[in-house]
Amino acid sequence: MVELRILEPDDWPLWCELRLAALADAGPAFGSTLADWQGDGDREERWRARLRMRGSHNVVAFLDGRPAGMAGGIPIETADSVELVSMWVSPSARGRGVGDHLIREIERWATWRGANTLRLSVKPGNAPAIALYTRHDFRNSEELPTLDPHGSRVMTKLLPALHNPR
Repeated sequence: MVELRILEPDDWPLWCELRLAALADAGPAFGSTLADWQGDGDREERWRARLRMRGSHNVVAFLDGRPAGMAGGIPIETADSVELVSMWVSPSARGRGVGDHLIREIERWATWRGANTLRLSVKPGNAPAIALYTRHDFRNSEELPTLDPHGSRVMTKLLPALHNPR
């Protein structure tokens, strides 16, 4: 059974644990590296600041009571768009619906904010992630460059309009 938990700054140890596991497992899939967040980068205040990022929404998925994945939503330059970031599912939880739950939660949050577009970046060689995003109706961006400065593919999804945003 998949359960979700919305994180607050005091949940930084859990975010830290999962983020470091994600970077160790799939570092090339992210804009940051494991080295960026270890050593001098591994500071409580830095982890708390990430969870306090203005307008962000950070969630952890638990599978059978154990942390199994993470995702974040952050506002971007236009008020009607948000970005799905830090998406990762533990190898032992892949194929068990964890990614689906995480995406749906970020979509729910984005719609509640009044966003009409959810975007993300994914490395072109990450076929399992691309299949997951495509299954959730993400498509190659027509308005943004296909590849972002990190060499990632930009995908977007149009969200349903909420009658009473914010």
